[in-house]
Amino acid sequence: MAHTAQRHLTARTRTLLAAALLTALAGCGTANHPEGAAPVKKAAPALPKPAAAPAGLPGMPPLLDPHDVYAADRPNKLSPVVRDFPSRVYVPNTNSNTVSVIDPTTYQVVETIPVGVQPQHVVPSWDMKTLWVNNNRGHTLTPIDPATGVAGKPVEVHDPYNLYFTPDGKYAVVMASLDRELVFRDPHTMERKKSVPVSCFGVNHADFSADGRYFVVSCEFSGELLKVDTEKMEVIGQQKLPFDGAMPQDVKISPDGKTFYIADMMAHGMWVLDGEKFTTPTLLPTGKGCHGLYVGRDSREMYVSNRGEGSVSVFDFEQKKLTKKWSLPDGGSPDMGGVSADGKVLWLSGRYDSEVYAIDTATGKQLARIPVGSGPHGLAVYPQPGRYSLGHTGIFR
Repeated sequence: MAHTAQRHLTARTRTLLAAALLTALAGCGTANHPEGAAPVKKAAPALPKPAAAPAGLPGMPPLLDPHDVYAADRPNKLSPVVRDFPSRVYVPNTNSNTVSVIDPTTYQVVETIPVGVQPQHVVPSWDMKTLWVNNNRGHTLTPIDPATGVAGKPVEVHDPYNLYFTPDGKYAVVMASLDRELVFRDPHTMERKKSVPVSCFGVNHADFSADGRYFVVSCEFSGELLKVDTEKMEVIGQQKLPFDGAMPQDVKISPDGKTFYIADMMAHGMWVLDGEKFTTPTLLPTGKGCHGLYVGRDSREMYVSNRGEGSVSVFDFEQKKLTKKWSLPDGGSPDMGGVSADGKVLWLSGRYDSEVYAIDTATGKQLARIPVGSGPHGLAVYPQPGRYSLGHTGIFR
């Protein structure tokens, strides 16, 4: 038994010595390896794989800057498509059934174009080659060539209160307010492709997520918001705003793509919404009759028209707060509009005063009040920077 135990001990000792020798060799430099053998390397710890960025809407031009959806809208950064168009402000006069055309260098109306019944908005097409006048009660769209200013033959489209374009350029989206539909159409011929009935009242304004996969719609007459899947063309979310008598209007996404802002003319402020979660938004008061939202050319500020008190609030995206308020010197009813190509002038229609306001974006000073037709509404400043248009009075990416 003693000899057997000794033999086992000797074998165990030999095994331990061999293991120790191998460990020592593994820890030595390359000179201690047999000639031609590679050094033994310790395996690196596995690194976690970065989360894949969510894919954008197929066919949508990628953002120039993933942190700024408005990166293509810098001052005077005009695409070759629009570079030679004359600079004009197109004002739809809802009660006069005309479009007043203003030369922004002289602040004068240079032409008045007859259009259909109750024109609401002038909307740049996705390819930026056409301006569509939304003749809401006339049930037509009047095309205007921005190169010549000449109006073309009206196209029959039922209840075109407002008009948007999907980020891939595949569809026009008609906000058929009284029909209670979102109507997806061919962006050139306006042939109906799909109608999406909605249960809310007064589909009105919209804006798209940074990746283009969904858009948020305001329902003016029932105080609701919709979330719509762009590719499936289906409503995937709906909520009632937490304010009795809410009347949501314009919609704009923040430069970083994380937040939607919705103007509300009865709550007198902007709703601040997480578009991804689509949870209940919070209200940021701005002024009486909060109505239109327009992002500056540097993506730092947004101009908020307060129609009920004749003022414009200035919202700072980084600080997430209002920093200034400009009051029109003689009052007024600032409604819809846009920013000039160089970013220096904010143009707004005076909805109930038959006039248009030009406002200095650096100082808030009123530069001009220009008489136009009756009921001026969704005016378009054109041309503007950007690669393509998402519609309304000019949402560019």
